[in-house]
Amino acid sequence: MISMKPSLQLRVSHNLAMTPQLQQAIRLLQLSTAELQMEIQQALDSNMMLELDEGYESEQPEPYAEQDAPQDEEGEIIPAIAAEIPEDIPEELPVDSAWDDIYDNSMATGSANNNDGPQFENQRVDDVNLRNHLLWQLNLTPLGEKDRMIAITVIDALDDDGYLSIGLNEIQESLQGELEVDEIEAVLHLVQALDPIGIAARDLRECLLLQLAQCDPATLWLDKAIDLADKHLQLLATHDFNQLQRRLKVTQDELQNIIALIQSMNPRPGAHIQRTQTEYVVPDVYVRKERGAWRVELNTDVFPRLKINAGYANMIRRADKSTDNVSLKTHLQEARWFIKSLRSRNETLLRVAGCIVERQRAFLEYGEEAMKPLVLHDVAGALGLHESTISRVTTRKFMHTPRGIFELKYFFSSHLNTDQGDTCSSTAIRALIKKLIGEEPHRKPLSDNKIAAMLSRQGIRVARRTVAKYREAMAIPPSNERKRLI
Repeated sequence: MISMKPSLQLRVSHNLAMTPQLQQAIRLLQLSTAELQMEIQQALDSNMMLELDEGYESEQPEPYAEQDAPQDEEGEIIPAIAAEIPEDIPEELPVDSAWDDIYDNSMATGSANNNDGPQFENQRVDDVNLRNHLLWQLNLTPLGEKDRMIAITVIDALDDDGYLSIGLNEIQESLQGELEVDEIEAVLHLVQALDPIGIAARDLRECLLLQLAQCDPATLWLDKAIDLADKHLQLLATHDFNQLQRRLKVTQDELQNIIALIQSMNPRPGAHIQRTQTEYVVPDVYVRKERGAWRVELNTDVFPRLKINAGYANMIRRADKSTDNVSLKTHLQEARWFIKSLRSRNETLLRVAGCIVERQRAFLEYGEEAMKPLVLHDVAGALGLHESTISRVTTRKFMHTPRGIFELKYFFSSHLNTDQGDTCSSTAIRALIKKLIGEEPHRKPLSDNKIAAMLSRQGIRVARRTVAKYREAMAIPPSNERKRLI
């Protein structure tokens, strides 16, 4: 019979706990610039202990301080705006004069003489899309109720490029009325007459024919271009120029002019109607060369300076355990954690960017063809950080270099072996493939096998399927589709 007796035992163990401070630091580390600015603004709104560090602005004197304001005979302050109003304002302006003839428009003059005025390049405007553009024209067209309903249905069935995405039979079923397909097609022709030219086409052939039909009849090679677009568009897509010459009965130079006329048409007539707001990439770090050395620095302009509000901090009393005092202490601790997390994020970002620049100095000097292979493990080992930390830092963070703005992830790539026993970056191989294709003869483009053989002669062992994969990743068509007359 076994007896059970209670006993006490001591065990020592190590556990990794995610403290709130660590969680906050990790979350800030993976935020993009725009998201971090929103996070900072939310912290400013919710924490009384945080404030913007604007000491350099507060040193400037106020334009109308109370002690400097003009006073009347009884010592009362006169509003500053009163000093700006002229005394001799006429009661009624003459008929043959304008407002600018009496009063100077300082705002308009200032904006015209310097570049400090408001910039209207990216002001938000009302959304203009293809549907609203066509409906506006349709409202100016006299139509019956039934035809207007058909036209609106056709417009609603257009995709972003302006093509009719459904058939006429489907439109007939959706209207659920006693309508003939011929009636719908007649209204379709009316919609096709709206701006932009080529709208509401059912395929590329019809889109090109609609645009060619609007050309001046005196346009050179117009008849041949219409014939090509109507009957031989597939031969043009496959770049079978010899067959096109025989079908159209033209010479090579004449075919070149015909193709140029077709290429002047817009294959996506509805795309340019869509207006989207311009979005700019804000770099997190700047890289510039000074005195022969590359220097990396943070873009501090996008991050507001934060500090502890001294007024609220001085209100804290150590021995006081009241609710208000505890709340002040809590806000002060959270503010210190937030500022420390921001500082840690910036320091880590700067260290990672500096390591990348050190490893990719050849890219900064000579371009993509000199890119070195680099993986997250290399940077993590050099800085003594975890690979997950490097991944968070390099995601949606951008570096401004003399060669352009790149995401930090761009500088990481796999590698392939060379005949010399070294390794070559996949980014460099893509650049070499792009360069070889850019220098190829137009009439006889290089095949993937030929490109692989040319890279092999340079000491880079790469298979044909690898060349095809890199070429497709760069959106470069195969050799048969790159063939051109010139």
